Amino acid sequence: MRLLLTSAGISNPSIHDALVELLGKPVAESNALFIPTAIYPFPGGANFAWQAICGRAKSPLAQLGWKSLGVLELTALPSIDRKAWVPSVESADALLVWGGDPLYLSYWMRQSGLTELLPSLRPESVYVGVSAGSMAVASTIGESYTNPPAGTHRALTSEEIVFSTPQGEIKRLLVTAQGAELVDFALIPHLDNENHPDASSANAKKWAAKLAVPVYAIDDQTAIKVAGGVVGVVTEGHWELFTP
Repeated sequence: MRLLLTSAGISNPSIHDALVELLGKPVAESNALFIPTAIYPFPGGANFAWQAICGRAKSPLAQLGWKSLGVLELTALPSIDRKAWVPSVESADALLVWGGDPLYLSYWMRQSGLTELLPSLRPESVYVGVSAGSMAVASTIGESYTNPPAGTHRALTSEEIVFSTPQGEIKRLLVTAQGAELVDFALIPHLDNENHPDASSANAKKWAAKLAVPVYAIDDQTAIKVAGGVVGVVTEGHWELFTP
């Protein structure tokens, strides 16, 4: 399986070209499944999921002109016969995995059976992640919270960390959890985005220092491309690599 791990979707021509390269054909000839699950723990999550599915979210993904687009809701899969949904995943050219809470997403990827299925998919299948959807494929996920949502009992560790912001220092809880283990690095999205002060360059360095794997911190104009075990950076913005 090939991966395109983004911070904010297919946000520029370079990332779009990388997607087409990984697909091996135009988007208009490719079938995709959209996974909105990660967004539900947030207030208004149902509305955000609808916006993303309908292509009305700020991050371009569902509205790229796919040949066909279906919705795969992970929380429903444990109650469904695998014969009803596994063939759809196996035949999809792309899995589009939306952002939200990476711990919640990684939990439901395991509970649904998707994590187990991913390594057996066709080599030409493409996993396209956005934010939490990109973080979830790591062996170890690290996410920071002001008020951790319900479900952090699934975490491996948690540790208080102090981040610097223009308004002063803020205390966050850095929570780690097991991911899908498709890549041997972790990812911090939204680097230097003013709406994500915990992901400033200085704070990303503190965040990455708590993880025992290489960590890519990427801005919203950057993606990590993985094909044949080779990792590459696609960017029209900036990024940093922190090594343990």
